[in-house]
Amino acid sequence: MPGARAGGVPPERTEETGPWVEKLWSAAASGDEYAALDTVRSALASGLDTETVLLDVIGAVQHRVGVEWAANRMSVADEHAATAINDRAIASLPPHRIPDRANGRVTVACVDGEWHALPARLLAEVLRLRGWHVDYLGAQVPSPHLITHLHRTGADVVALSGSLPTRLPTAHAAITACQAVGASVIVGGAAFGPGGRYAGRLGVQGWAPDARSAADLLSAGLAAPGAAHQVTDDLPHLSDQEYTLVKRSARQLVRHTFSALAERFPAMAAYDEEQRERTAEDLAHIVDFLCAALYVDDVGLFTGFLAWTADILTARGVPAASLLPSIDLLEEQLRDFPRTRDLLAHGHRALTEKIAADGTGQGKPV
Repeated sequence: MPGARAGGVPPERTEETGPWVEKLWSAAASGDEYAALDTVRSALASGLDTETVLLDVIGAVQHRVGVEWAANRMSVADEHAATAINDRAIASLPPHRIPDRANGRVTVACVDGEWHALPARLLAEVLRLRGWHVDYLGAQVPSPHLITHLHRTGADVVALSGSLPTRLPTAHAAITACQAVGASVIVGGAAFGPGGRYAGRLGVQGWAPDARSAADLLSAGLAAPGAAHQVTDDLPHLSDQEYTLVKRSARQLVRHTFSALAERFPAMAAYDEEQRERTAEDLAHIVDFLCAALYVDDVGLFTGFLAWTADILTARGVPAASLLPSIDLLEEQLRDFPRTRDLLAHGHRALTEKIAADGTGQGKPV
């Protein structure tokens, strides 16, 4: 269940799938739904099986959509249009066979707050192809509604997809609730870190890097969930309350940092409304990822986000060094929190080293 943008590992190209990937990419990138559907039908007619078309053609194109957006070669509107075309291509595939009751019932859903649903849908379609009874709930499923669904259907397994690490606390709560009603949980997507490094910390029964691996894992069988537990049983470092306190003050941190930037950098007075909104949004993202890193106690989550953001800004003509003043201001406000201060110091150092290595210059604050 790779992330809907550039997350996850791209499917490997072969001589069989490569030409179809290029044709579907051309259609999706140009917004030509008719050409896209014709490409999918032709790929099936050429002898490719449905799972291969789903994962190694449509999935490969969706991964490229994310890469092109990150490199600023595709607008948000174009990305959405291409994703919608890929979703329509999935819907055009032949009907699936009747579920095999011996396989069991799986609920596939996105973590609450997660809008990138296509990876989860790819998994749902693959599981149906393999004979599972699948309930696909789509994007942004609130945990209480997910649990109500499990009570009603008695699903054996829940497969949760997420692309944003900022949703990890919400995902953890959902995982714990699903296990409490007797369902095993498998997760996937960029939210759970490289190699699924955060999945294990959240106490799941399985993690998979992509839909094919997830289907194989389910076929092999998952362990039943253990006794009911609290989130601090999985993450004992949360007992220091730093995550809770910083999370509760997130809005205040963003407001104060924004105001301090305006005072420290008079050039902000010339920002138009859109620039000011983007600056506030970027500050909110920094604080959100800081909180997520506190939650799983992982420096790499925060430094990885800063490196990714630096690349995104550079691709859009904004110097990566513009992130540094915001980190400094946050550190000044959070000096009484040891783990938080340590994360910010690591982030500042990692970003400074990246800027030096990339040769990016100073610029306006983010």
